[in-house]
Amino acid sequence: MQVIGTAGHVDHGKSTLINRLTGINPDRLKEEQDREMSIELGFAWLTLPDGNEIGIVDVPGHRDFIENMLAGVGGIDAVLFVVAADEGVMPQTREHLAIIDLLHIPAGVIALTKIDLVKDPEWLDLVEADLRETLAGTVLEDAPLVRVSAKSGAGIDELVVALQVVLKTQPHRPDLGRPRLPVDRVFTLPGFGTILTGTLLDGQLSVGEEIQILPSGVKGRIRGLQTHHQSEHKSLPGSRTAVNISGVSVNEVERGDVLVYPGDYQATKMIDVYCTILPDAGAPLKHNAEVKLFLGAAEVMARVRVLGVQECTPGGEAFLQLMLQKPVVALRGDRFILRRPSPSATIGGGQVVDPHPARRHRRFNVERLDALEQLLMGTPEDILLQTALKLGPCPMGDIVAQSGLEEDQAHKALDALIEQGALISLKAGRLILPQVRFSRIRESILTSMADFHQQFPLRPGMPRERLKSHLALDSGVFDSILSTLADEGVLVESGAGLWLSQHKIIFSPQQQAQIDALLRDFEAQPYAPPGYKQSVERIGEELLTAMIATKLLVRVGEDVLLLPQVFQVMQQAVIDHINQHGSITLAALRDQFETSRKYAVAVLEYLDQTGVTVRRGDVRELAKSRS
Repeated sequence: MQVIGTAGHVDHGKSTLINRLTGINPDRLKEEQDREMSIELGFAWLTLPDGNEIGIVDVPGHRDFIENMLAGVGGIDAVLFVVAADEGVMPQTREHLAIIDLLHIPAGVIALTKIDLVKDPEWLDLVEADLRETLAGTVLEDAPLVRVSAKSGAGIDELVVALQVVLKTQPHRPDLGRPRLPVDRVFTLPGFGTILTGTLLDGQLSVGEEIQILPSGVKGRIRGLQTHHQSEHKSLPGSRTAVNISGVSVNEVERGDVLVYPGDYQATKMIDVYCTILPDAGAPLKHNAEVKLFLGAAEVMARVRVLGVQECTPGGEAFLQLMLQKPVVALRGDRFILRRPSPSATIGGGQVVDPHPARRHRRFNVERLDALEQLLMGTPEDILLQTALKLGPCPMGDIVAQSGLEEDQAHKALDALIEQGALISLKAGRLILPQVRFSRIRESILTSMADFHQQFPLRPGMPRERLKSHLALDSGVFDSILSTLADEGVLVESGAGLWLSQHKIIFSPQQQAQIDALLRDFEAQPYAPPGYKQSVERIGEELLTAMIATKLLVRVGEDVLLLPQVFQVMQQAVIDHINQHGSITLAALRDQFETSRKYAVAVLEYLDQTGVTVRRGDVRELAKSRS
């Protein structure tokens, strides 16, 4: 799933263009429709010719709502940059472009709109040339440009194709196993309760899972998920997602909060960043200045500590330590924007280098500046961990190859990460799995099995294939994780079944009475007891299966059950007879226990299947392993 966002000056036709592309009016508020101007973020979606569905975030263009715009562009994969042909490049065209450049939005398409209002082709050529000059040196320098009219439909098909081509060059967001959803909208609906929306990053969300809202820490549970108004059991990385939450009131969440799984992330009130100041910022960024930080969907006041230089001049770069008025959720590599509170203007932006610094830094501490430089470039461990998170469970050699590091350096870093517990080695090192992903899978397995035991208390275990289907894991990874959990003593594997090691089948008094009555019939006729079908008629198949699982009975044939002690006597008799006579016949076993052919056949065939005996013609001999 991928998401594009609009950008451009006010009244250049962003929302009208989205409406034409999708049939959805992103201006949902009455005030927006009355004023014909976007104020809040709008949302839509579009199915491309290749069948892929993309989400669209429509942002306000007016300078008074730039900060609303910033809440929507942080999680997009590409930008639809809109410039009206009748006006050309305008102030918010430049400011939006600067923001896109600072956020390193990786790709985009330029839409030259309202061409129906321009009758002179030379004017269009002049506007396009001016626009190309404005884009020079930015991330959109080589972006395709399409002339369109939302009113007449001219160029719309070409625009859709251009979007499809650009998005194909951009990788889908990897599943790093630690979902986070920066909240850009909160509302409630009758009968549903609290609903949060945002672009899902770094992992998947599943219905029924417990979640946490940061920075407050309040917990709830996912009641439902929607992507593009379609209910989903899981939401995928990169998708526009609406999350219906139980246990959290609408007053306990606000835009800028982050929805996560408990324990995956910690909020912070202090971050180290690397910042680029815009050339036209107007004034240097000085130490101790007050700024607004925009990170994800969050907007937070911050105090700047400039590191390594006296001040950061326009066009310059510097490490900063930001002291935040309230906590945010940040990861190394996250992009951000800084703005002056008054007069409101974009200063610059960059990336988070250390989201959890241990302390306030001395401004000119060379050792710390060197450490920040290394973090900015990425240590071998950082690079390998990010590679492992992107690849998911895979052989060690794949991680080394994809990391781009020298082999010796990569193996040393891998050993360090395994020793630290950041990576888990499965199958004696043949598979490597990030610890956060392993923990998530482990938790999902244990929760699924506990739910199964609660739903079916008389069943001995959960079918392996049912659990595998639920987890949607590769067979090798699934088997390796089960083997690891079995080695930990957490679960037990037996054939096609799995159960938690602490699970025990406990019979109710009524069930125990039924069992006791059936066992008395088995004791009364030990060598010709009731058959399987007859026993099912007496107590039901589920209770009978539980008796077999708890070894109260042994099923030796399709319709033959025996008491365990009776089966042991018959098995030993077969072994003793063969040791004395060299072999045993069906008739000999039948006559020795005065039973019928049905039971003698079932016992002998069961002994063949379990490797005690082998059949040779009409007789059985001991298997070589028993000789």
